[in-house]
Amino acid sequence: MEKSFTIQQVSMITGLSGHTLRYYEKIGLLKGVDRNEHGYRQYSETDISWIHFLIRLRITGMTVNDMKSFSDLRSQGESTITARRELLELHQRKVLDEMKALAENLEKIEEKIGHYKKLEGQN
Repeated sequence: MEKSFTIQQVSMITGLSGHTLRYYEKIGLLKGVDRNEHGYRQYSETDISWIHFLIRLRITGMTVNDMKSFSDLRSQGESTITARRELLELHQRKVLDEMKALAENLEKIEEKIGHYKKLEGQN
């Protein structure tokens, strides 16, 4: 049997607050979270893996609406694999574009640091 985790444990494991976990459940990003006999949420290891993936999407700039679309497709099963892949590929392109822009900006910052180091060396 798969181990279950309380909302506090999942909060510690994922770094998300209990409020965020409840919000994700409310808007449908987390579906099918079990409850114990007292009505308390019981998260599975599968739930935690999914939460970690949602965190990765969020950190890389995916909107909550797009995360919701992905989650909805996921809950519809195997017939949505192509749509899920396409959504992730679109997000991947956005992330790669952002990484390219960051690298270009970092290069300019490094040039300016080099410029200031040269000026300091003249004194």
